[in-house]
Amino acid sequence: MAKRLFDLLGAALALGLLAPLLVIVALAVRLDSPGPVFFRQERVGRHGVPFRIHKFRTMRADAQALGPQVTVGRDERITRVGHWLRHYRIDELPQFIDVLQGTMSLVGPRPEVPRFVAHYPDMLRARVFAVRPGITDPASLAHIDEAALLAGSADPERDYVERILPRKLALQAEYASRATLASDLGVLLRTLKVLWSR
Repeated sequence: MAKRLFDLLGAALALGLLAPLLVIVALAVRLDSPGPVFFRQERVGRHGVPFRIHKFRTMRADAQALGPQVTVGRDERITRVGHWLRHYRIDELPQFIDVLQGTMSLVGPRPEVPRFVAHYPDMLRARVFAVRPGITDPASLAHIDEAALLAGSADPERDYVERILPRKLALQAEYASRATLASDLGVLLRTLKVLWSR
């Protein structure tokens, strides 16, 4: 209950303070390339229940038909504005809406698409899905340059599933087992520090 109240207050405050930036970004996305402002994609949430996540669109509107679901290096599908939004993680800001709706938390395991969730081992799946997915978590901070790591891969999706996903799952399961409001606050502060350094 305390975590949910923390999420609601934090998300409402963030949306209020960031409203001017969100409007500017929405206009930039719309003017930069044809297509919607938001990118909506099915992800798997708490207890394995699917939901549609909010993000600012950073790729061409037809990107999903043109390549893999993982983004690699300087992916040609990414728009000019999209490169900037991804670098500073500004494309993730609309997920405060998902926090208000109750499908996400400020801090929690990053939600995956169903095709990658299919590779979760049963034991880790249960632990990760015991909590709401989040906007940030220790695993995403440890793999903040994931696209660059996969840039030289001949098969990015396979390398993601075999090399990166197991490491992320281990960190997510550890978070889910030990999370407290104090640790969540620590993750948020670390996230702000990492983004500021970029």
